[in-house]
Amino acid sequence: MPNLNIAKVETRILDVPLIRPHGFATTTAVAQPILLVTVTTDDGVAGYGEGVVPGGPWWGGESVETMKAIIDRYLAPIMEGRKLNELGGILRDFEKVVANDRFAKAACDIAMHDAWARSLGIPVRDLLGGAVRNDIDVTWALGVLPLEEAIAEIDERIELYGHRSFKLKMGSGDPGVDTQRLVDLAAEVGEKVSLRIDINARWDRRTALHYLPRLADAGFDLFEQPTPAHDYHTLREITQRVGVPVMADESVCSPADALKVVEHQAAEVVALKTTKLGGLRESIKTAAIAEAAGLACHGATSLEGPFGTAASLHFACATEAVSYGSELFGPLLLKETYTTTDLVYADGKVTLPEGPGLGLEPDWDKINHFTRK
Repeated sequence: MPNLNIAKVETRILDVPLIRPHGFATTTAVAQPILLVTVTTDDGVAGYGEGVVPGGPWWGGESVETMKAIIDRYLAPIMEGRKLNELGGILRDFEKVVANDRFAKAACDIAMHDAWARSLGIPVRDLLGGAVRNDIDVTWALGVLPLEEAIAEIDERIELYGHRSFKLKMGSGDPGVDTQRLVDLAAEVGEKVSLRIDINARWDRRTALHYLPRLADAGFDLFEQPTPAHDYHTLREITQRVGVPVMADESVCSPADALKVVEHQAAEVVALKTTKLGGLRESIKTAAIAEAAGLACHGATSLEGPFGTAASLHFACATEAVSYGSELFGPLLLKETYTTTDLVYADGKVTLPEGPGLGLEPDWDKINHFTRK
């Protein structure tokens, strides 16, 4: 029998350049900071998790720096000396010591799942119940880009990876100008691809109800979090009045949040980020609530690197409720990888990797190169 005792937990911050600047509603990233968490057993088996937030602490209040401090000082001591098959109890004990900080907890949750599965010689998806699919559709997010650059990038992504769905960011500029830019884009490419928007909760009710109908008429087929996370009533109004599905993202950071969305009938789709939910176990609970209420689930991203994306992919492919595709493109946005093999993207999909654990091995030369000094 393998020795499942956790011998040590280590963290390091990586700064990985992006292939191009990626614009959010409030900031633009040129590199992705990633907290790499390594959990090693007494047998020397190592598992890997990533602490990643989309664009910095503006999204959920955490950063790689805060995650590292919380894990090193508070969470690692809870894990060390415990067994990987006590994962549920370890996560329970996290809650006794640290409130919230779900991105930090997710990194630890995923590293423990990876180490546990590697110790048993099985893929992580088997710990989650086994695969219901072997690949999943991937939407490519363009961020905030000028019209001509957006058209060029869409054409490039179709040619390179066969993407058929594209998401554009809004919320950072004048709503009227932003809307016209995207209406013009839809006129150019809307007949050959699916288009959706993400406003990152930056519009108020009046702005959303004024401009979203124009985007609906232009052919956009999904509106992600137009208004603030707590404003379930407006999300419901948009869902009922505009005629395009609304996806709740910032509104759903826990199973309890998902239940609120269900109770308020605030959205038709729930964005499931294993990062913002605190890891794989909490993601499973959240998906179950959405599924029971008849909502679709989308495999969302915080722009994780290869290990974090692989974890979300194992979850999405082991969870039938994830029926609205995914946005698990994070590694494609990185200028370089830091694993010895890459996830496979083709025909608009990403495929589950083979092998034990997450199915990826670290490239330590690259990891050391990207490690923040």
